[in-house]
Amino acid sequence: MGGGGLYSTAGDYLKFLRAILAGGAPILSPASVAAMAHPEAEGLHVGVLPAVNARLNAGFDPFPGMSKRFGLGFVINPQPGPAGRSAGSLAWAGLANCYYWADPARQLAGVFLGQLLPFGDAAALEAFGDFERAVYSA
Repeated sequence: MGGGGLYSTAGDYLKFLRAILAGGAPILSPASVAAMAHPEAEGLHVGVLPAVNARLNAGFDPFPGMSKRFGLGFVINPQPGPAGRSAGSLAWAGLANCYYWADPARQLAGVFLGQLLPFGDAAALEAFGDFERAVYSA
């Protein structure tokens, strides 16, 4: 579940990420993917989600201390991520500690579906980081 009321499955997330890695085919046009992945804003605080209601959100910064950019569809990391993600990778998250990323440079993607609150839970983020490192070490 995302904050906007979108519900999906792990399989559907993976279909979406495969399409992103393929430039959109078969579900999006190349122009749509390019627009979604084009940086629209930049700065250290882009992508930081502060806690407003501590029961729902513990606060979240996908790459503490690193710059991030918002595209129309993703948070974009302009530098390599600490768990292996290439510069220019695309990511997003959902309220219940659901995270995904697509790394077009390495043709890798991952989906982590925690289904627990608060968003940004330290143990869920540690498990997500371990998962990402495992994907890149394989």
